[in-house]
Amino acid sequence: MQQRISYTGGVEKIVAQPQQEGPEQFGAFNRFRTVDLSHHLSPHAPHWPGDPPTEFKPWSEFERDGYYLRRFSMSEHGGTHLTAPASYYPDGRTVEQYTAAELFKPAVVIDVRDRCRSDQDYALTVEALAQWESRHGKIPPDSLVLLHSGWHQHWNDPDAYLGTDADGTLHFPGFGLDAATLLISERGVAGLGTDTAGVEPGIDSSLAVSRLVLSRPRIVLENLANLHQLPPVGAWVLIGALKLAGGSGSPAAVTALLATAKT
Repeated sequence: MQQRISYTGGVEKIVAQPQQEGPEQFGAFNRFRTVDLSHHLSPHAPHWPGDPPTEFKPWSEFERDGYYLRRFSMSEHGGTHLTAPASYYPDGRTVEQYTAAELFKPAVVIDVRDRCRSDQDYALTVEALAQWESRHGKIPPDSLVLLHSGWHQHWNDPDAYLGTDADGTLHFPGFGLDAATLLISERGVAGLGTDTAGVEPGIDSSLAVSRLVLSRPRIVLENLANLHQLPPVGAWVLIGALKLAGGSGSPAAVTALLATAKT
């Protein structure tokens, strides 16, 4: 079996190796740790204005049925979620059409917390991308670019998280359109993700960045958590989306995989 070139020097190299027999085959994966990048789902979590909230209702109870079961309803774009092209394009890909390989990608993390502390409407610029690449190297093709604004700290305060003002305008950071265009057209990235409610700043009601990214079957991840636990480069991200037939998106359990030192 031909071994592929490793992006991280870890995950891709291991998954390309021939399978071994016995318990030792799992030893390589013991050298990795996981980071949960998803928020809990609850009726109190922020949701996009006008979208249905998350609701839980009892269905079966111990006293009556001998077991416990609830039903729940929510937006396809509720909580930490993957948005599919069908959300913006009538003939776009629906969420169940993503393959497992398309939902397992190397990630780079761009930390803009300092800028966002003083500007809740901050939009990532081409200049900021150039500064990041001067420190960490050129962003590789087929990677996920994750914007770390620090906004996940507001998750339990929906008003602060969405930043809705008296006119109904939202305020949170995101990718500027010029920066997103460079990432898509010149870097060939697999998609964008963020720890806010949208990949573009909240003040951009046109959702231009989302429309750009999803003009092809790419990835948009929103409402991520714990990006502060990831390095600028070296993580892999696994997106556990529900295979909702005809879905415009799906809540997702998103997990990062990080190599640890050999022992």
